[in-house]
Amino acid sequence: MNKQQLLNEPEYKAVRSSGAGGQNVNKVSSKVILGFDLNNSQAFTEEEKELLNEKLSSRLNTKGTLILQCDEDRSQIRNKQLVTKRFIELIETALQQDKPRIATKIPKAVIKKRLENKRRQAEKKQSRKKFDY
Repeated sequence: MNKQQLLNEPEYKAVRSSGAGGQNVNKVSSKVILGFDLNNSQAFTEEEKELLNEKLSSRLNTKGTLILQCDEDRSQIRNKQLVTKRFIELIETALQQDKPRIATKIPKAVIKKRLENKRRQAEKKQSRKKFDY
């Protein structure tokens, strides 16, 4: 992954934020939308693109574009910084390889304890039964 090239590829668009906020919201485009075309990116190898497509499949649209948005701050510059930071973190976590899970054996003491509790519970229920005389 070429991080410098990666930072040059996203397209930013500023739009008006939604919701309450009065006159400032109505006249200032502070919300920032980041669009990143994963399939046409030069920052990744083909293997990395496949991994990203697999891990980020729920966040990609039909064209293979990743879209992130931020309208947390009143400042457009701050929102751009926040959405870029989120984008980098998302890409870095998606590129990390998952550790293979190693199955562990259940300890004998745990099995013994479970069977003992099961036996005790059965005896408790058995003692509650009414006897026919």
